[in-house]
Amino acid sequence: MESVVGQFIPDWRSEFSRLEGAYAPSTMRSYYSDVQIYVQWCADEGLRPFPAEVVSVCAFLEAQALEFVPSTVRRRVYAIRKIHRLLHLPDPTWDEDINLTLRRVRRAKLCRPKQAKGLTRGYLDRFLAAQPETPWGLRNRAMLHLGYECLMRRSELVALRSEDLLWHEDGTLRVMIRRSKADPFGEGRIAFTSPRSRELVDAWLSWRGPNIDALFCPIYQGKAIQRSLSCTSVKRLIKEAASAAGLDPSIVADFSGHSLRVGAAQDLLRTGKDTASIMRAGGWKSINVLARYLEQAEHNVWS
Repeated sequence: MESVVGQFIPDWRSEFSRLEGAYAPSTMRSYYSDVQIYVQWCADEGLRPFPAEVVSVCAFLEAQALEFVPSTVRRRVYAIRKIHRLLHLPDPTWDEDINLTLRRVRRAKLCRPKQAKGLTRGYLDRFLAAQPETPWGLRNRAMLHLGYECLMRRSELVALRSEDLLWHEDGTLRVMIRRSKADPFGEGRIAFTSPRSRELVDAWLSWRGPNIDALFCPIYQGKAIQRSLSCTSVKRLIKEAASAAGLDPSIVADFSGHSLRVGAAQDLLRTGKDTASIMRAGGWKSINVLARYLEQAEHNVWS
């Protein structure tokens, strides 16, 4: 227990250990951070955080809306809901006043979600050509090409293991993507590559050698290291490749770890693939997010 403005509140931090294995580590970090922000705000305002009063949660959300986008404010609600359930306390977040507050937040601050710049085929070719003739270049080329062709999220790309690849006689690869943001229970999806991706992966594996679990691993002092890359490394790879390709810094800034997936989806639309086919290829469960990705591609479809 800890004391806030003279009151004792539950040791909420220890409750997060119960989420281990049930949620992705990134989700757990978000919950923890959001609850910590909420508790600190209550302390600053002299309010009791647990169990929360509806009026206090509404005031907290309105205060957060002054600095953050509506999606972040809504995420704070999910975190408050989760910690109340973990603490077996009455959950205030289903009250209609909470819903009305969220609606006011959304209507008061109209904004479109920031869209990562698509790493389309033209950019991909330039990024590949800019890679050095080193072990890092071998790895980066394989990561970029495979991530693009399989429409991978950065978390999916760094989670790949050598055993997830099947070499076909026609010179292509079958890739098993075992778990993703939209597939928390690991049903997996299968993707297929061109011979070019296989060539690049083979070149990387020839240098990397056996006895490394992760398909793509760090390199330290010219040696492959037995661990996976971080998700951040994918974002850094893409931005560094964009810089090496000579792109303007303002364009480099628009790329993210999601750009491979966005660009591949846009290219599929431009080549005439229908939305259902693109959803299957990328493992999308909802058309809403995919529709945002495709907006920037549509002006080229009829040209």
